[in-house]
Amino acid sequence: MKKSLEKLLNKPLPVDPFKPQRAVITDIEELAPDHKKFTFSFLDEGVAKSWDYIPGQFVMLTVPKAGEIPISICSSPTRKGFFELTVRKVGRKTKVLHQLKPGDVVAVRGPYGNGFPVGIMENHNVLIIAGGLGMAPLRSLVWYILDRRNRFKEIYLLYGTRSYEFVLYKEELRRLKEREDIKCLFCLDRVETPEDREWADIEGLLTELIPQVKLEPSETYVAVCGPPVAYKFIGKELLKNGYPESQIFVSLERKMECGIGKCGHCQIGYKFACVDGPIFPLWDTKNLPEML
Repeated sequence: MKKSLEKLLNKPLPVDPFKPQRAVITDIEELAPDHKKFTFSFLDEGVAKSWDYIPGQFVMLTVPKAGEIPISICSSPTRKGFFELTVRKVGRKTKVLHQLKPGDVVAVRGPYGNGFPVGIMENHNVLIIAGGLGMAPLRSLVWYILDRRNRFKEIYLLYGTRSYEFVLYKEELRRLKEREDIKCLFCLDRVETPEDREWADIEGLLTELIPQVKLEPSETYVAVCGPPVAYKFIGKELLKNGYPESQIFVSLERKMECGIGKCGHCQIGYKFACVDGPIFPLWDTKNLPEML
């Protein structure tokens, strides 16, 4: 079974993706209302050493007495010995997950899907655009790049959400904005409180930050994650500013059941989000309208 999936995905898998692996929660951090970041470590030392992933991939997380849910990994594979998932409480399964404590044990299958093409991004500029909870999978890419900073040229991070209250990784992003090896621009839908005004570079939409980016578009790869409905407008603005369509990649997180393309629940036209994605070229979103 593992060999058949390796052939399907066209890549070797260090850990059997069909077999759930036990992992313990080592830390939980409250990020925003109904948003928590969970840190996990595998109980099997062999699995802990060999388990690897690419920014943009996801796991199937089994929550005891609740069920299994797909969640994108928000930590970077450059940081070994643990992995992190940021989860918004939106239903029964995530409600149970939010009630767990450090020391509780869960089960994990994966990683699954295609990540961002970090190999071809090397020796280029990278523009990272995150909207709302889309900052979670893109956090994996941000730290992957910063931990290998000499392999990349200029880096920009654009991040927008409703208000300061819902900003994820607040202190972490403040420290990033102080760094000289990455440029950060933040926006909020509404700027009302002193905290909002201190945080936001502009009040408005994420697309309004794109013209402020000072990069050569032909030498830039773009990674986008946020509400899929926004991709049409973000893509239009990127193309308007000269970024090649072939160099724009979006993360499309859809409801998935099995993670391996067998159940058909995540089928989008002739694509499967769990196998062909969740990272897709912008071209696919234009030619498969049902993606959005």
